[in-house]
Amino acid sequence: MTYPFRAFVLLCLCMLLLGQSVQAQPLSVASGLPEPTGIRQGRFIGVLVGTAAFYTITLLMLRKQWYKKKVPFHSFNDNREWLQMDKVGHAATAYCMSRGGYELMRWSGVNEQASILTGGLLALLFQTTLEVYDGHSEGWGFSKGDMLANAAGTALFMGQQYGAGQQVVSLKYGFRKTIFPPFRPNVLGKTTGVQMLKDYNGQQYWLSVNLASVLPVGPSFPRWLNLDVGYSGSGMIGGHENPPLVDSEGRPIKFERYRQFFISPDADLSRISTFSPSLQRFIGTAQFFKIAAPSLEYNRVKGVRFHPFLLPKE
Repeated sequence: MTYPFRAFVLLCLCMLLLGQSVQAQPLSVASGLPEPTGIRQGRFIGVLVGTAAFYTITLLMLRKQWYKKKVPFHSFNDNREWLQMDKVGHAATAYCMSRGGYELMRWSGVNEQASILTGGLLALLFQTTLEVYDGHSEGWGFSKGDMLANAAGTALFMGQQYGAGQQVVSLKYGFRKTIFPPFRPNVLGKTTGVQMLKDYNGQQYWLSVNLASVLPVGPSFPRWLNLDVGYSGSGMIGGHENPPLVDSEGRPIKFERYRQFFISPDADLSRISTFSPSLQRFIGTAQFFKIAAPSLEYNRVKGVRFHPFLLPKE
């Protein structure tokens, strides 16, 4: 199974968790809302049954559709593919799932420490199972790099929640259309929806830092203001290297592969006190997508570029 489809499955589970946690307990330091007291039996049972059902059904479907031919367990090294964009995607997905699982537990009345642990373990359980499946899949294999990225994303959530009681730093996802999919549509996707999962040239991953949580600012400083550092890649139509291409007249088509780095303002809407508690709770877990904002980019090919709003189509 390709990483993009694996990411799609993980993101579907993440969105399911987020969708059920609209009334979940928000991050206590950011919101100041009271801690829930005692497990709410109905919610708790519903969360357990729903999570177990989704896990089981998803894995059975994958086994039927994607792992029909089983081979002896083996590993492979894909750490140099796609300029490591897939590894950053693994970490971001693990972070999202850990946070979603945590919020479900808090919504059920589970205490803070147990909710953090449960959210992290659920994310690692699901992703480790998929990696083991890959280890028995022809054409793929168990990736130690993927597992390290999974663990890093989970640790980012758990470490902050244990240590600070809030998410000072979060991981976010962005996307823009690129020129590359038409050259290899079966690899990079034929439609926009598929390209969001398969075209690494169009994906950006952002490390979002809440400034009020890390700087000695006064009470008038906007608590919702974040600063994001982004990463992406461009010119990729193959994993390790680009295959040879020619145009209609037989002339070679070449794309240079390079990394892109961004910096951009952002907003953590869950920290806006005028929002209702329910809306704050939902935004705190669902704000996985980067809000469009001006950004400054650097790459070794085109140097420094300023983007007024959305990133341009490459």
